[in-house]
Amino acid sequence: MSPGPRLLTLSSLGQIAGLDHDAVIDVRSPSEYAEDHLPGAINLPVLDDAERARVGTIYKQQSPFLARKIGAALVARNAARHLDGPLADSGGGWRPLVYCWRGGQRSGAFATILAQVGWRVEVVAGGYKSWRRLVVEALHDRPVASPVVVLDGNTGSAKTELLGLLAARGLQVIDLEALANHRGSLFGAMPGGQPPQKLFEGRLAMALARLDPARPVVVEAESSKVGDIALPKQLWAAMRAAPHVSVAAPVEARAAYLARAYADVAADRARLARVIALLRPLHAAEVIEEWLRLADGGAVEPLAAGLMARHYDPRYEKHRARTASARDRTVTTASLAPGALGPLADRLACAIREMTA
Repeated sequence: MSPGPRLLTLSSLGQIAGLDHDAVIDVRSPSEYAEDHLPGAINLPVLDDAERARVGTIYKQQSPFLARKIGAALVARNAARHLDGPLADSGGGWRPLVYCWRGGQRSGAFATILAQVGWRVEVVAGGYKSWRRLVVEALHDRPVASPVVVLDGNTGSAKTELLGLLAARGLQVIDLEALANHRGSLFGAMPGGQPPQKLFEGRLAMALARLDPARPVVVEAESSKVGDIALPKQLWAAMRAAPHVSVAAPVEARAAYLARAYADVAADRARLARVIALLRPLHAAEVIEEWLRLADGGAVEPLAAGLMARHYDPRYEKHRARTASARDRTVTTASLAPGALGPLADRLACAIREMTA
C-alpha cells in the first residue's frame, strides 16, 4: 500500500519561496482561491462554490453525518475529474503540495487519493490560514527590514519606468503599482482590474521576503492607497519616514511623457471624459469644460499640462512641504524622452547610493 500524505509546516516566507514541489494545489472553491492563494498555486477545487454552500447548509440545517456523506461523494467525483483532466499527464515521480482552508478535510481527502495513486504528496499543516498568518506577521507586525528610499517627483516624471531602470542597474526595487495593477492616479485603472487586497498583500510579502535586508529598497512615492488597494501599515510607516530622491522636470516634458504613457486612456475618449467629470467637485465648471473640450479634441499634451498645473502639482507641493527632509535629494532633467531616461536613471542610482552609503 502507498504511504499516506505527509504534513508540511510553513514556518517562513523564505521557506515558501524555496518550495520545490512539482505543483502547489489549492483545493478550495474558486471564490476562495480568487481572493488569495499561495504563490504559484493552481486551483483544483474538490467542492465548487455552489457545492460548498450546499454541504454547509445541510451540515447546519439537517445533520453533520449527511453533510459529510454528500460532501465525500462530491469530493470523489471532482477528484476523478481532476485525475482525468489536469493531472492526466503527471508521471510517477510527480510531487504535489496540497492545501485547503484550515481544517484539512478537503485537502486531506484529495491528498489521500493522490497518495494512493502513488504520488509523493504533502499537505500544508493549517492550510491557507498558515500562509495568511505569515503574510500578516510580515506586513502588519514587523518593520520593513531593508532601508526604504522613496522615488518621488510630480505627476508625469516617469517614476514607474525609472523604477524598472533602477532595478536593471542593480538596485533593489518593489513596484507597488505593478503588484496592485494600477498606475496610482485617478486615470490609472489597468485592464483586468486590481487584485483583492489579500492577494496583493501576499505578493508584496513575498517581494519583501526576497530582499537583502542589508541593502536599501526603492519604492515609488504613493499615497496610502494605490487605486483601491491599501498599503500595509508597516510599509506605509517606512515610506513616510524614508528619504526621498525626486525627479524634477518641466511641465512640457512631463506632459509629453504622459501622452506616451497614458496613450491607452487618451484613445478612449469616453473613459477620459468620465474620469475628468469626477473632478467637478474640486474645480470650477469652466475649468472642467476646458479639460473636456481638450479631451474630446484629442489634445492630450495640453490636457495633461492643464491637469498637472491646476490639479496634481499643487497637491504634490503641499504634501512635499509637510514631509520634506534634509536627507532628500533632487535630480533635474530637461527631457523625459525615451533616450533621456537611461542617463537619468544612472544619475538617480548614484544619488541613491550616496544617500544610503
